[in-house]
Parts: sequence; C-alpha cells; structure tokens
Amino acid sequence: MIKDLAAREDGPVRVSGWVEKVRDQRYVQFVVLRDESGAVQLVNGGVLREPDPENPRSDILLDRTSTIAELTHGTFITVTGELQHNERVKLGGVEIQIETIEVVARALPDNPVAADSGLDVRMDWRFLDLRRPEQNLVFRVQTTFLNALRQVWIEHDFIEVQTPKLMASASESRAELFEVEYFEGQAFLAQSPQFFKQMAQAAGFGGIFEVGPAFRADPSFTSRHATEFTSVDAELSWIDSHEDVMELHEELIVAGLAAVKEKHGEAIQKLFGIEIEVPTRPFPRIPLAEAKEIVKERGYEVPRADADMDPEGERRIAAYVKEKYGHDFVFLTDYAWSIRPFYHMRHEGDGALTKSYDLIYNGTEISTGAQREHRIEVLEAQAIEKGMDPKELGFYLDFFRYGVPPHGGFGMGLNRVLMLMLGQSSIRETTYLFRGPNRLLP
Repeated sequence: MIKDLAAREDGPVRVSGWVEKVRDQRYVQFVVLRDESGAVQLVNGGVLREPDPENPRSDILLDRTSTIAELTHGTFITVTGELQHNERVKLGGVEIQIETIEVVARALPDNPVAADSGLDVRMDWRFLDLRRPEQNLVFRVQTTFLNALRQVWIEHDFIEVQTPKLMASASESRAELFEVEYFEGQAFLAQSPQFFKQMAQAAGFGGIFEVGPAFRADPSFTSRHATEFTSVDAELSWIDSHEDVMELHEELIVAGLAAVKEKHGEAIQKLFGIEIEVPTRPFPRIPLAEAKEIVKERGYEVPRADADMDPEGERRIAAYVKEKYGHDFVFLTDYAWSIRPFYHMRHEGDGALTKSYDLIYNGTEISTGAQREHRIEVLEAQAIEKGMDPKELGFYLDFFRYGVPPHGGFGMGLNRVLMLMLGQSSIRETTYLFRGPNRLLP
C-alpha cells in the first residue's frame, strides 16, 4: 500500500492504483498514482520518443514512454520500480523510478466528474466521486466512530440486535410510511426499530443497540433529510428517568469523537479544515420552553403553530450555548406531550410534558430520546388519546401485559452526525449511496 512506502528502505517495490495526474515533459514523465491509502509520485526518467538503434533497451523505453503518454485519468495500473526517499518530493517524501508499467484497466478519456462538478453530477457517478480523498476519509471516520460506540456498548454489556425492516403496522403513525406489496397483502418499511427495541426490554435483554437502515416517506429536499438513512439506536432497562438515557448518550458521543480525533484528526484538519472538538460532560440541558424563551429574547420567535422548535430556533439556541458554555452540544428536554409519540412517558403531576429530549449538535437536531411508558393501562390510554386504534397495536401492547421494567432509549441519525462533525453542507456527502424523493440510482 502507498501509505507504507515511507517506512520502507530504498529498493525494489511494486504498487498498484488509479492514475490521478500525468505530467508528460520532454525529458521526464511524472505520474501521480493513488490507492485507497494515499498517493505517490512515479517518475520515468528514461523517456524515449523515437527508436534508438544504439540503445539495446530502445524498444522497452519507447513502449514505456508511449504507455505513460496515453494514460487517462482513473486508469488502473501496476508499476514496478525503485523506491527512493527524496525530501524535495512534496508528496510523502518518496518517489518511484518506473521500471515496468502494466495497464490493468483503462479508463475512458471523458471523465464525467470534474473538480467543479455539482453535487447531482457527483451523485450520478458516485463510485468516481468516492475516489476523492475527502470522501474516502468520511467513511474511515464513520468506521472509527461506530467502532468506538460499539466498544462503549459492549463494556456496558449491551446486546447488538438486528430488527426487521418489514412491518405489518406502523411504528408510530401512518404518516411518512412506505407501503410495499407483501404476497397477498401489504407491509410497511420500518421508520425506526422502536417497537422491537422495546420488545427486547420485555424479553429481559436489558441494554441493546442497533445500527441499521430506517425509512421515511418524507418529500423533503433539505440538506439534512433522506428517505433512507442509517439509524443508531439504543434502549436500556432499569432507568430512573430520561436523564439516564442522556448520560449514556453523552458517553457514546464523547467516546466516538475522541476516537475520531485521535485517529483522523490530522487528516480531517488537512482535507476539511475542521478541528475535531471532544466535548466535556455533562452536556448543557435546557427545557424546551425555556429554550424558546431564550431565542425569543435574542430576537427570534419560533413561528410554529405547535409547541415544537424549528431549525432556525435550533441554530439560535446552539449559538447561545456555544457563547455561554463553549459547547457544541445541547439537550433540549421536556417536550410537550402534544408533539411526542404515544409511548413517551409523561411527567408525574404535569401530563403536558414528556420525559424526552432532542440532542442538538452544531445547530442541528441529531437525535430524539425518552423514557418510555411501561405501564400497560397508561400506554393504552395514551394511544387512544393520540387517536390510535389499540387493536392495530396488539402485538406491541402485548409486550407490556407480562411485565416490563422501566426503560428508555434514543435513535440518532448517523449521516447527520458525520455531516455536522466534518462541516459538510449536505447529508448526501456523508451517505454512501443517498436516497431521496428523486434519487434511486445508483
């Protein structure tokens, strides 16, 4: 691999990769070769433009020069040659003097993705777009982040589950559901693993987690929405309140960002100009009603008919938290019952508020969490109050007829977290293959 060349001694070496750039000068040719680990400069100092009867290697040199001159961007080649350390070479301080070159797979000359191509063009040719070092880094960061989260869960003896994505009924409501034909009937693509996470609590699993796809039939075209996204979910038993869920959430976020900073901090700074900040604990917590008053005092009144916060309000409260606490995260807590799902637990003595929260990161909501209602009689009453038919929730409500411990959890959008972490303008940049209202390919 190219990243390993700097640690090798000078001598024979063999590398493969994609041609990124060719500089074909009169007496010397340079090729920048890239694999998934980095880039290296190849040098052909034996340029020969026409046969030389006095040179016994004339045919070899002429063929090598012609091959390099005809290389197109993205062509995959294998090269053998002499590795040389050279401090004057800006690209890693090494270069390879070419001995042999083999064109393994030639790329068409009309590369459809240019440096100034728009996002839609890049999404059309996503496999080419993903060759960029920035995009490669996005998914290395994702791998490191998720691995750190898994380590925390495993240390806490959590169980990983994979819940089904085909459901017989809606998980929350019939809004934003994809319906699919299912033999002689119909099924729905899961909006979240919510019901099945709670089933694990009834089953005595205790703490569980899942990283998997979720689907929303939401015709939004914003930079932060997708119709299919990766959801990071956790649920745990034996909690006293949603505060226990927030504490776990904090621990996971801190572990994930610390691991990313340690492993990729330098590369992120170089390619994205972003300094990864590992947040301190505890994260600030502000009740939603108070947050709305704060942004109102700062000149913005949330123009919603319901009790929820809007995206501009999230940005405003995040700016306030950054100024006052120097923190990139804030928990907005105690959301109104009127805008929360039927399974959220309400505060004792104040049924208008729920034991729930949204986590805001760099001005954008990335997660919703709550303590769940585990008392069957209360749960049934709340479903009816929300206009839902308990008969349609039969399989779910059955979980609670045989004893369920107090529990809670959260769901977090992985692609949003990466977008905000790396300072990207769209969730499409941090999704391997994006799905939206008008994109099903590639």
